[in-house]
Amino acid sequence: MPSVPTDTQPSLADLITAAADRPGTDLAAPALLVARIEYPRLDAAPYLARLDQMGEAAFHFVAKDPGHDAPIGARIDAVNRYLFGELGFAGNREQYDDPRNSCLNEVMDRKKGLPITMALVYIEVARRAGLRAEGINFPGHFLARVLPDLHGDGQPEGVIIDPFHGGAILDEGDCRQLLNRVGEGSAFEPGLLVRATRRQVVVRMLNNLKRLYVKMHSFPQARAATDVLLALQPSSLPDLKDRGLLAYNMNDFSHALRDFEEYLKLARLSEQNDDDDRKDTEQVWEHVKTLRRRVAQLN
Repeated sequence: MPSVPTDTQPSLADLITAAADRPGTDLAAPALLVARIEYPRLDAAPYLARLDQMGEAAFHFVAKDPGHDAPIGARIDAVNRYLFGELGFAGNREQYDDPRNSCLNEVMDRKKGLPITMALVYIEVARRAGLRAEGINFPGHFLARVLPDLHGDGQPEGVIIDPFHGGAILDEGDCRQLLNRVGEGSAFEPGLLVRATRRQVVVRMLNNLKRLYVKMHSFPQARAATDVLLALQPSSLPDLKDRGLLAYNMNDFSHALRDFEEYLKLARLSEQNDDDDRKDTEQVWEHVKTLRRRVAQLN
């Protein structure tokens, strides 16, 4: 008997998960895959090539003026002058909630973005220019850090950068003030300044997009973002609840019921038992009862 052909094309969630987990430090490739939620036919190759060109130009800025043996602050200043002066990148304060600010292709085209996408451009260009750079998953406002060379140049902690605000250099006091300004309700602690993993960067970008799509009532895109979030963190109760609600709003009652039932199953196994969790569980259970009646009527 001939075999039945199967569709082996990986889903976008599969592609993003694989990109988030592959060896190396590249952030641009998974970020451009995330942008395919908004731009399904996006070709990443031209943007990766442009980042290489930008990195080479920034490399010459560093080498020409302060030199690669200069103190870390001088090399940061050279990258800042290239990105924010020569190219004109800037945080998009006027249209902060525009989903294009979360899509790396649009950020590179328009030279405007959110703190996380501005930091991503900064990190990728700085790395290509010969600096050691990483992301900081700071609450409410993503940051970057430039690390000293491996041989050290007197600043073992590295230098914290705010690419959204023109590459401003922040000390711990500035970070405390920033935390108070963004109103995340967290008390400052040094652990807030640890390096962001690539998965954390991808999850944060997806959460930003999901929030914006829900706000815009763009439920199919919000659901696509939540699909990827659940591929990255399958036991996430908030994402399961959100995907169920999105399916419900799209009249996809069978999938909504499936997600809500999975939510209740995982909630029973969870040790989270505060008042908010119990309230969420009660609400989801009411949705399940309603959906079971609806699905039964459809059958």
